[in-house]
Amino acid sequence: MKNKSAQKVKLTSYDDLFGTNEPVTGEKITSVPISLFHTFKDHPFRVVDDAKMQETVESIKHYGVLVPGIVRPHPDNGYEVVAGHRRWRACELAGLEEMPVIIRELDDDAATVIMVDTNIQREDILPSEKAKAYRMKYEAMKHQGSKGDKFTADAVGEAAGDSGRTVQRYIRLTELVPELLDYVDAGKIPMIVGEKLSYLKKEEQAWLVDAIINSGVFPSKIQAEALKSGSDAGELTEGGVYAILIKKESGKVGVTISARKIGSYFPPTYTKAQIEEVIYSLLDQWKQNEKMEEFADAENSI
Repeated sequence: MKNKSAQKVKLTSYDDLFGTNEPVTGEKITSVPISLFHTFKDHPFRVVDDAKMQETVESIKHYGVLVPGIVRPHPDNGYEVVAGHRRWRACELAGLEEMPVIIRELDDDAATVIMVDTNIQREDILPSEKAKAYRMKYEAMKHQGSKGDKFTADAVGEAAGDSGRTVQRYIRLTELVPELLDYVDAGKIPMIVGEKLSYLKKEEQAWLVDAIINSGVFPSKIQAEALKSGSDAGELTEGGVYAILIKKESGKVGVTISARKIGSYFPPTYTKAQIEEVIYSLLDQWKQNEKMEEFADAENSI
């Protein structure tokens, strides 16, 4: 349950502010010098000095740290922060030397699950952060003896309300080269497209990055499927990537001709129906002539 004093702080989101809803009832809270803190290994979430960070700083200056962080003993010295990286940074910016924490003895897998769950519900998470976090939690739960791939994926997404299929899609994004993953973060490549592109070999993804830079075109879902099919068949080449990327998805061409321009070719007495009849007649004749020329070319080539 959230602390009553925390409810009095007028902020957009309590969880966004402190990044955790981890229960702390009954556990000993210790004030630890922040100089002894170490970042969690491969921590996937950004700690940014943005407007929300400034809100956290101001809250800490007025009320202190309302929810303690969670740390575990570091193998060298000090403590590794499991939950509370944003509060740690806010304490630095607020000029504090210590931060209240709960010290737990946690193995790598248990620490990873807590680290992900206490951050995954934040609203400002990038797709790349969520992808890396879900992969870390998925692997940790498999090490813990989870029952199966689908069960594990469902359990991984439970804290954020994501389905197992959504979790698997995010995890696939970790197979993208950094440049393509950056495009997903920027919204230039939709997640569903990024998932399909993740099946391309690294060299093929590098070709695609070059093609995007040179053409200014980002792949659509249909183009991503074509790239994946070519890769699966072992037929995708660098030139093929360019060809698929710049190819129009529809072969239909719309043509609009000015009525004034059309009218200049016909007597003023001609009705619309008469004009259309002449145009269709001429087009049929042109089409027939084209077929005759193709036939003649084919005979000459024998």
